[in-house]
Amino acid sequence: MKVFRNIALYESQKPTVLTIGTFDGVHIGHKKIIEKLTKNASTKNLESVILTFFPHPRMVLQKDSDIKLLNTLDEKIQLLEQSGLNTLIIHPFDKTFSELSAEEFVKQILVDKLNLKKIVIGYDHRFGKNRTAGIEQLIVFGEKYDFEVEQISAQEIDEVSISSTKIRKALDNGEITLANSYLGYNYFFNAKVVEGKKLGRTIGFPTANLQVSEKYKLIPKTGVYVVEVFVDNHNFRGMMNIGTNPTVSGKQQTVEVNILDFDQDIYGKDIRITLLQKIRDEQKFDSLEALKNQLTKDKTTTENYFLKLKR
Repeated sequence: MKVFRNIALYESQKPTVLTIGTFDGVHIGHKKIIEKLTKNASTKNLESVILTFFPHPRMVLQKDSDIKLLNTLDEKIQLLEQSGLNTLIIHPFDKTFSELSAEEFVKQILVDKLNLKKIVIGYDHRFGKNRTAGIEQLIVFGEKYDFEVEQISAQEIDEVSISSTKIRKALDNGEITLANSYLGYNYFFNAKVVEGKKLGRTIGFPTANLQVSEKYKLIPKTGVYVVEVFVDNHNFRGMMNIGTNPTVSGKQQTVEVNILDFDQDIYGKDIRITLLQKIRDEQKFDSLEALKNQLTKDKTTTENYFLKLKR
């Protein structure tokens, strides 16, 4: 898959079949649309292209928007690389771009620059300045500029939008297994290991404190989770806590993982956390000893989870 970080950088003599969207989560619903795209590309000898934008338009047009996304840009690229897509174009979204009229967008971008022969798009897609144009105008432009328009049905679009909403809601509620079922893969995030207070090691449960640099990345509800940890291309079992550490009067939310059977120094390293199952909500314990006892139970739960996977 070729990746272009600006429409201006894209060059291809081959005509394209294209779709436009955020594809946040690259979940099961999105994959159905991508399958349509790649099938069209194969049967019509076209290049399959997804055009997406970053930052998310709401981040630019609604400055007070605290939108949380399922994927960072790099994560989205990694997921789309597995889809059979030929080309991904990630265009910087800004005020100037948002001012393009519908016809300017179609003629200058889709036709002249991207050599469009077919577009696969949702029946409710809006585009152009102030999102004034819809599918009817797009069909008219298709006749004028010689490209085909294939509408994605209301049912299919509902599947995509409902899935995205359900995934975010499930993660906000800590319902990891439900979110994973909608995604079609296990939810994950990348993080850097940073210095922490080192309290965990004093009770026999040393943790790696994690920093997610992208503030827009959705972090699930506070609680304790069974996770898989990927370090230097090796995977390890782990249990992760998201929360404020109320037992020791913590104030700020932290994300920290106890990696089972692991004693390497990984400060400063970038690692990946894959969430598998929630164990429990975060609790405040009367003492560190009570916390230690609970963590021992959590470890047993984590080990049992992985034992079941092997059966």
